[in-house]
Amino acid sequence: MLNNPEKFIQANSPDGGFLQSSEWRKFQAVVGRKTYNISADGFWANVIEHSLPVVGKYFYAPRGPVVQDTRYKIQDTNKSQNSKSKIENGMQELIDLAEENKTGWIRIELASEEILEKIKNNIQYKITKAPHDVQPKEIFIVDIAKTEEEFLAEMKSKTRYNIKLAEKKGVSVRAISNPNDKNTEKYIAEFLRLVRITAKRDGITSHPESYYRKMLEIIPGDILKLYIAEYQGKVIVANLVLFYGETCTYMHGASDDEYRNVMAPYILQWQQIKDAKKAGCRRYDFGGVSTNYESSTNVRITNKTKSWAGITKFKTGFSPKTAATRFPGSYDVVINAKKYYLYRFIQKIKAFAK
Repeated sequence: MLNNPEKFIQANSPDGGFLQSSEWRKFQAVVGRKTYNISADGFWANVIEHSLPVVGKYFYAPRGPVVQDTRYKIQDTNKSQNSKSKIENGMQELIDLAEENKTGWIRIELASEEILEKIKNNIQYKITKAPHDVQPKEIFIVDIAKTEEEFLAEMKSKTRYNIKLAEKKGVSVRAISNPNDKNTEKYIAEFLRLVRITAKRDGITSHPESYYRKMLEIIPGDILKLYIAEYQGKVIVANLVLFYGETCTYMHGASDDEYRNVMAPYILQWQQIKDAKKAGCRRYDFGGVSTNYESSTNVRITNKTKSWAGITKFKTGFSPKTAATRFPGSYDVVINAKKYYLYRFIQKIKAFAK
């Protein structure tokens, strides 16, 4: 068992590790999902059980398992061997749990290619790239341990201009974290309205409204806050923001395109960053980006690519010299080959039918 799981998770997770926290596990249980935990020396995995038609159950460890960071050079052979055994022992416990529960596979999302290779080399089960990444493969994390003036100076000039324009237009922002506030329900309803608008506009499927309501109900208000931007008395942008350890994370956002010209998303993000600094956070995670469209002329341009291009341009404008943080992506540890390859076959049929 780990003596201080939260500290271990935060220290060994590039994104701060909230998806492996006890709070996220508790929330998943409340929305009806069975959860499990493997805790060992140098190894931590909160696992969520999912079930699919025909193929049955599989395990998912969001941004996990969390493994002690071994990216530094280890001179001592015994220390290196101990590092390997920690990973091997932790993974074996996880695999044993999956077998006991008759799951077809375990979907993992590791912090680095190095850890992925260590696991591949130390377990006997096949590990293959998942058909899609559940969490973004690239996220944009910026250092906020600097003065506001320094931060503003490093922004793209257009980003600074848009923040000032929103101020000039009279966009107001506020954070909602008190469930007893008389206006809380009104703002939650407005957030859900904007989620519906955003989902329809972008052609995506959002979580059910009950999912967001439970999230705001279960996760404490000092960790999860609802930020809203108002213009002429109307809520036009709303974001869910996490404060966990030294990392603040922009989790979900929704907006009404009718008021795009007042640049509310810019001033809202800036307020979130300032509040994160006051709360003692050292990093701000803007969430998913995709830098591929910038680095390759051979990328096939689709509506999805264009959407990611716009999102990436918006986020990177706050810190253009910061590089994206990259993960290996989602990988599957195949426990039951028959179930797993039937699942992959069904996935191919669905993709072909689209």
